[in-house]
Amino acid sequence: MDIIPQIIANSIIAGSVYTLIAVSFNLIYGATKFFNITHGVMTAIGAYAVFFFGKQMGLSVWVAVLIGVLIAGMIGWLLDRFIYRPLREKKASQLALLVASLGAFTVLQALIAIIFTSRFQTLTHGVGVQKTFEIAGGIITQTQVLIVIAALVVTAGLMFFLKCTRFGKAVRAVSDDNEVSKIIGINTDRIIGIIFFIGSAIAGLAGILVGFDTAIEPTMGLVLLLKGVIAAIVGGIGSIYGGAIGALLLGFVENFGIIKIASEWKDAIAFGLLILFLIFRPRGIVRT
Repeated sequence: MDIIPQIIANSIIAGSVYTLIAVSFNLIYGATKFFNITHGVMTAIGAYAVFFFGKQMGLSVWVAVLIGVLIAGMIGWLLDRFIYRPLREKKASQLALLVASLGAFTVLQALIAIIFTSRFQTLTHGVGVQKTFEIAGGIITQTQVLIVIAALVVTAGLMFFLKCTRFGKAVRAVSDDNEVSKIIGINTDRIIGIIFFIGSAIAGLAGILVGFDTAIEPTMGLVLLLKGVIAAIVGGIGSIYGGAIGALLLGFVENFGIIKIASEWKDAIAFGLLILFLIFRPRGIVRT
């Protein structure tokens, strides 16, 4: 079938977007062990920062992207510093942290809608007509190439960072046992704060790339969060490598699943995959 190469290309592109969300979500989850809902809205924050600084203020695209990534990372750090850290110090339950993140998500998403309205916006102003490439019969745009490259670089970079650097070893220690890490002298609050910055910045980058590929809206973060979390659970919650594997699998299952049915079923297919893994392999692909 002539459509198969394009479906494969679409699967890789979707899997790359999900990879950026899943690996950054797993990075934060591994250290904190709580479901950070605000991670989704970081995608919108990064995208709308680029929209403001690049399209409205007239800064160059690359400068606007850098600012957008940094703003997303900084807001993630601030949320941890002034909301999540005080709750952790008070030994708050995971449910309390979940509710706090839900509240922060709602507030931030509402602020974006108030400031920028709820209309769809584009980030393509000033970047010219996108080049397209044909690879083995599949068509892929310049932005989509960047999405795939970003997913590969971020995943490989995080894996190297966690395994081969001193700070990465401290992150793994905190992920394994927070209390023991404190006893041996690791500043766990500082480590977690930096993790929030890095993870939120990656989520912001994902939102920016999605914005250049399609469009942005204030509620875009919820869909991306759900797909990223599904990928994280399928691959192995808390695992960087597992998040990437789960994201790629989800991308292929979604896109091949709608060959014979309407594309509106894509989300149902994703949640169907999640349910199957929760029943038969709840620890994910890479977890034993």
